[in-house]
Amino acid sequence: MAFLRLENITKSFGSFVANDNISFTIEPGKIHAILGENGAGKTTLMKIISGLYQPDRGQIYLQNQPVNITSTNAAIKLGIGMIHQHFMLVPQLSVTENIILGTDKNFRLNIKQKQQQIAALSQSYGLEINPQTKVIDLPVGTQQRVEILKVLYRQAKLLILDEPTAVLTPLEVTSLITILRKLATAGNTIIFISHKLEEVMHLCDTVTVLRRGKVVANRKIPETTPHELAALMVGREVNLQLNKSLITPGNVVLSVHNLQVADDRGVTAVRNISFELREREILGIAGVDGNGQRELADALAKVRSVKKGGIKIAKLSKTGYIPEDRQKMGLILQFTIAQNLILKAFKQLPFCRHFLLQTQVIKNNAISVIEKFDIRATGINEKVSQLSGGNQQKVVLARELAGNPVLIVAMQPTRGLDVGATETVQQRLLAEKERGAAVVYISTELEEVMAISDRIAVIYRGEFVSVLDANTATVEEVGLLMGGERGHREIG
Repeated sequence: MAFLRLENITKSFGSFVANDNISFTIEPGKIHAILGENGAGKTTLMKIISGLYQPDRGQIYLQNQPVNITSTNAAIKLGIGMIHQHFMLVPQLSVTENIILGTDKNFRLNIKQKQQQIAALSQSYGLEINPQTKVIDLPVGTQQRVEILKVLYRQAKLLILDEPTAVLTPLEVTSLITILRKLATAGNTIIFISHKLEEVMHLCDTVTVLRRGKVVANRKIPETTPHELAALMVGREVNLQLNKSLITPGNVVLSVHNLQVADDRGVTAVRNISFELREREILGIAGVDGNGQRELADALAKVRSVKKGGIKIAKLSKTGYIPEDRQKMGLILQFTIAQNLILKAFKQLPFCRHFLLQTQVIKNNAISVIEKFDIRATGINEKVSQLSGGNQQKVVLARELAGNPVLIVAMQPTRGLDVGATETVQQRLLAEKERGAAVVYISTELEEVMAISDRIAVIYRGEFVSVLDANTATVEEVGLLMGGERGHREIG
């Protein structure tokens, strides 16, 4: 008997069909993956299942009974709980207070009793946690346990996890996988949304692949491969292996000495970082989110002032910067593709002559770039706000790589991108390296950093705890360093 069955779920926004006759079933106690490109309809579908949207057509069945999920409260009453990628927690409140928030209308709360209930609940599922601790004092992996306990406390039997490993260290990912398997064994049904194919293969029982709003495949995991799933997602063969050619580094492009940088509150976020980077070299920076990566990237790109120390960039070197947040820092969302592509050069030839913008030149540039970078758009005058995340990132990439920069700072360049867009971004950066550029590649995706880099610097609390040769470093070693264990192998 199916626990969840979707029949012909359809949802449109104007003329755009986000979900087109989607049907699949999930058996009780199974972990079911939903895969698809950016814009394939995954998020819309999950919002329908969790009550945020209502379908235009189609029917949802829970345990063979038709249900109408008219709101998030209705979803919770039906035993459906969603754990979002960005945690919905109040940092200043305790674990217990966060878990019971909104569930009890009584003015007099017996907090001690609630703490005991939550302690028992956490122990029964192997989600060990101190109910009295404030969330602000918990590491990210433990905060995620609070989110899971929140939906279990509300007696959810269907758990939806949206990109749950995006902010976790490898050790925390291993712990989460163990927890999810325990939940499934206990009878819970889980929908797992991820871009990481190896995680899907390792954890899930079944998978549904969406492409352009439609189901293109339903598979049992033992009957498929990462390569088949990648090809199903994007509609073509995808190279999941990065082929790095052995290239001898050239002259020093970037020299950083005892760098200190403050965050937006004035607190030191980067402390005593020193390194050199040469032409035809990629330095990967690995770390859990929030350990000074953004401040370091901003400082290297000269958009944030330095508190102490120095950054020296080779004379006449042009810098390309792919920022962490493409929507807030990389693009002007209400501008067209053509306008965004010239943001850094609109005052210069050939785009400007005698203080007048050269409309035809700007148009021709956009047409050429859209073709070269395979930007999926209705035309050069489409606003970038209308593009998918992957296509927005391609616009940023195309602009920042224009003019052959000698130094490229790439901060989370593949965050939230599907395998096809990720492949495009990484192949472009490897091509820039071969051309002669020096690249700083900052990501929380450890496998990506290890695959693309020549050297790996592990950042923890604003410091480089170790710099390793990417050819000899192991995932276990780098994962431990990301969690704060000091390195023994240092490479210049």
